[in-house]
Amino acid sequence: MSGFNLDALKQYIPKDIPQLPNISWPKTHTSMNPDEQEEGTDRTSPSMAEGSQADLPVDPTSTNEPTIVLTEPEPIQHGPKSNLDLLNECDNFPYYQTDTKMFFAHINTYYALYIKDLPDVELGYILPSVAQVFSGLPDWKVDNRERSLTLITGSNEEERSKAVAMTCQALKATGHFQVLKGWRDELYPVYGPNKELLFSIERSASALFGVVTYGCHMSAYTYAKRPKSESEAGGEEEELKLWVPRRAATKQTYGGMLDNTVAGGIATGETPFESIVRESAEEASLPEELVRKNAKAVGTVTYFHIRDRRAGGETRLLQPECQYVYDLQLPEDVVPKPSDDEVEGFELKSVDEVKDALRDGEFKPNCAVVLLDFFVRHGVLTPEEEPAYSEIVSRLHRRLEFPMA
Repeated sequence: MSGFNLDALKQYIPKDIPQLPNISWPKTHTSMNPDEQEEGTDRTSPSMAEGSQADLPVDPTSTNEPTIVLTEPEPIQHGPKSNLDLLNECDNFPYYQTDTKMFFAHINTYYALYIKDLPDVELGYILPSVAQVFSGLPDWKVDNRERSLTLITGSNEEERSKAVAMTCQALKATGHFQVLKGWRDELYPVYGPNKELLFSIERSASALFGVVTYGCHMSAYTYAKRPKSESEAGGEEEELKLWVPRRAATKQTYGGMLDNTVAGGIATGETPFESIVRESAEEASLPEELVRKNAKAVGTVTYFHIRDRRAGGETRLLQPECQYVYDLQLPEDVVPKPSDDEVEGFELKSVDEVKDALRDGEFKPNCAVVLLDFFVRHGVLTPEEEPAYSEIVSRLHRRLEFPMA
């Protein structure tokens, strides 16, 4: 922390976020604006024209049309959850194609994150109430008209990472942001348009900056014998079952909910496969040799999540994510066991039992999405039984409008 003015950070934490004027779509804030207009035409977005200023005070003298209210993200509560409900709960950032006004209401609320060497490349989205904390701080420039936050220090990954680390440490020291109470001492990578590492950031701070984060999820399954009914002949048949852990109730995020067999974040410098090997040992006590030999990479799942209260810390923080997905078929005599305090225990569940738990909302939102992907790939979820099949399959692989690895 040498050379970093912590008192300046405390001084610039505002009690009230200033009202910002209506502005046209910034020239540097366009990567998610699919509208193409001729030079010289009005670039004001639909929601901004309607005065959408979520997360900011409302000007009572405004003559604009009624504001589009960005409601607090909440878990879906009504009855049993459909597969589409599960997807909507995780991938809940609006799509331009299906809800244009709400899309622009969100886009024009946030500040875009940049670094000085890439002034036209958006790296994430930040709430105004977060961006204003950076006003007047060393290493950062806040532009309220362009609605941008720029890291102006550093010409390489090491220098940028140092500046970001000092800022995050100072933010943690003030206690201003609840999300930083889950400090992990783990670094997440942030990439540029050529897949170059731009800087690393403390895991718990990544949602404050709205950058893409990466994880690995593995579904461990087995084919267990079950007796056939009396009306069937031929003895026993095999039944697909999955190993499902329950998260410890004391976890800061999604405590007590069901999870994928193995799941975790991918740290800077770590490959997805090495991450899944490490997590398999740490979370499920699975032998390294077994995982290395039998775990199969089966693709990715991507989504754009707006965090609700279950994620811990502030709500409405943005979490675009890419999960590298693995399958592992286990022999019947291999039983996952907790090896840390993050998991209460494992249960071998039938497909029907997993479906029931999904409908009851027992699974962590992104784990539910990974299971939908598993069901699609294993022929459990089919077009014949799922009316929203094509939408679900396509949205399991959402294109994120930020640079990715």
